[in-house]
Order: sequence, then structure tokens, then C-alpha cells
Amino acid sequence: MDFSWTDEQLAFRQKVLEYFSREMSSDVIDRDRRSKFSRADWEACAAFGIQGMSIPREFGGTGRADILLAMLAMEAAGEACDDLGLLFGLNTQMWTVQLPILHFGTEEQKAKYLPRLCSGAWIGAHAVTEMESGSDMFSIGTTAEKCSGGYRLNGTKVMVTLAPVADLAVVFASVDPQRGKWGVTAFLIERERKGCEFGDSVEKMGLRTLPFGQIRLTDCIVPEDCRLGAEGTGFSLSQAAMEYERCCILASQLGAMERQLKVAVEYARTTRRFGRPIGAFQSVSNRIADMKMRIETARLLLYKVAWLKREGRSAMLDAALLKLYLSECYVDSSADAIRVHGGHGYVTDNGIERGLRDAMGGVFYAGTSDIQRNIIAGLLGLGTGGGR
Repeated sequence: MDFSWTDEQLAFRQKVLEYFSREMSSDVIDRDRRSKFSRADWEACAAFGIQGMSIPREFGGTGRADILLAMLAMEAAGEACDDLGLLFGLNTQMWTVQLPILHFGTEEQKAKYLPRLCSGAWIGAHAVTEMESGSDMFSIGTTAEKCSGGYRLNGTKVMVTLAPVADLAVVFASVDPQRGKWGVTAFLIERERKGCEFGDSVEKMGLRTLPFGQIRLTDCIVPEDCRLGAEGTGFSLSQAAMEYERCCILASQLGAMERQLKVAVEYARTTRRFGRPIGAFQSVSNRIADMKMRIETARLLLYKVAWLKREGRSAMLDAALLKLYLSECYVDSSADAIRVHGGHGYVTDNGIERGLRDAMGGVFYAGTSDIQRNIIAGLLGLGTGGGR
């Protein structure tokens, strides 16, 4: 494995770092309080080319980045931008909406949707989670019944990232519940489709600048040309997209951890107690050393998974290890950042405590930590029941 970077790749990372530092809005604390999504920042990212990084030019993208370069870019974005909600939303659209359309869509679907998504004119959502099935796609309750004119969809999706502001959703439904995961099928459903309702945003602990909501389908008729891929391929489509999503969402988290470390080191060097910098106290310096250790070990797992994906090799085990380890490292480092800052870190106006609230979401989305442990154990031959 070669994780070295070319001068061109490093220059692109620096360009992303500078752009996000300069162009992203500085009112994150206020928008976090109001649970306010920034459409202006979303469009600024599109103008730079973020949403189009891995999409060919013929479909409105820049065609610039393979998975390693995209991951490097999102790491830089996480370091420069403290709106982790925005970055989570970008990654969700790029890897679980755009990539499936690129890999599984018809030429007509690609031509219709990808340019709009890359330009920022449209926003896309990935709708799989339900009240009684999230990580367990075997138990998906939304149905897609063959009918005159295409398919009739019924069901409710919950905790759908970007649903309240989305123009398009990749919706997963079962054409035959008896077939389990092999009945799951993906559909492209536009906001204005009759029988489809995109709900309001729900309040949540963290990632408050990113709207989550329901998508309700009530006798929603979609023509056959809205199906994404063949019948029964939805599970495979979702799993393939998830490995890419984990790489780049977690890259943004790694970047955020790097930003936390820089802020903590500066605070420990310049804040004095008992006549000396607080960084001179071992209880403080040890926390900072732990933050650095987590960054470096998590980075190795992250780069390995991206490298495996670029080489076209299976990354199921490594992706599960990465998701489990890096998301929990981010929680631990966010808590340590607050402790280093003391009461200053506990005050919302200082922007430190938000890191922990945002980090907690990472142990749930894209497969919970418990599910990742089940996947790892199962791939090691222990035959656990969940997360297959």
C-alpha cells in the first residue's frame, strides 16, 4: 500500500482547505441554535466543484477525483469548516445518491439528474431507514407493488438526511418481502411526485445545521423508468455506496479532529494557571497526546480503505473497522477537547462543545457501532446474527 501523495494532490488539498476557510459562512453557532441549513454554502461548494468531484464532465461533474483524492479533499474540508452538518450532507448526496445513479442508472437518468445535483441546483436524499428497520434491510417495510403504469409505493422513511430540502430521493422499497434483502429495489422519486410527501425537519442533538426528516409514500405511482437498477439490486446498491460514503464522511471527521487538536494545543500553550501554561500539567498534556494518537491511527485505517476501493478490492471488513474506530475516536477526542478547555469548552458561544454533539451522530449513522462489531465478528467467522 502506498499512501504517499503527489504534489498535484497535495496542491488540491490545500486549495480545498483555503476555499472552505475563506468562503464558508462563519455563523455556524447561530445556525446550530436555529437548526438552520445554509443553501448558500451548499451552492458555494457546488461552484467550487465539490459535488461534481467524482462525476464525469459529460454529466456535469469535474471528473477530477478518484476515491483517494475525494477523501483527501473532504479531510481538508473537515479541517477548515466547522459546519459538520454541511459536510455530512455533501457526502451523503455524493456517495449515496449521485454515485448509485452514475453506476446503476440509465443514460437518461444520468443526463437528467447528475448535472442538477452537481451544480447545486438540486439536492438529493438517500431514504432507507424506517421505524422498525435501519441497519436491518431484511425487515424493510416500504413496498413497491407492480401496477398499471409502473409501481405503487407505500411506506414511511424516517431520519432521512436532507429530506426537508431535497428535490430528489433514492427510495428503497421491497417488491417482494418474502425474498428478504433480494426483494429490495431502489427508485428515484422527485419531490413533486403525487403520493410522496417530504416532511419537516426534526430536532436533534447534533448536526443541527443539517435537516433530517420523513418521506411518506401513500399509493405513490412511479413509472418503471424511475427504478434505479434492476429489481432486487437495492441491497447491493446501498452496500456498495456505503463503503464510499464511510470513507469520505469519516475523512471529514478526521479533518475535524485535526482542527480540534490545533485549537486545543494553542489553548494549552497560551492559557496559564498557577503561574504556568496548562499544557505543562500532565493531565492536560496526556489528553492532547491521546488526541494526536487517535488521529494518526485512524488516518491509517481511512487511507487503507480508500486505497482498497481505488484498487477495486473488497473493503467490507476494513470499512467496518474504520467506521467503528474513527467514529468512536471522534467522540473521545471531542470530549477531551472540552476537558482541555474546561468551563470555556462547555460554553456554547465558544464552539467547542458542539464538536461532541456532532460527533455522537457518527456512532449511529451509516451503520451503528454495534452493527460494525457484528459485521467484523461475522467476517471473522463467528456467525453473529446482525449486520449481514
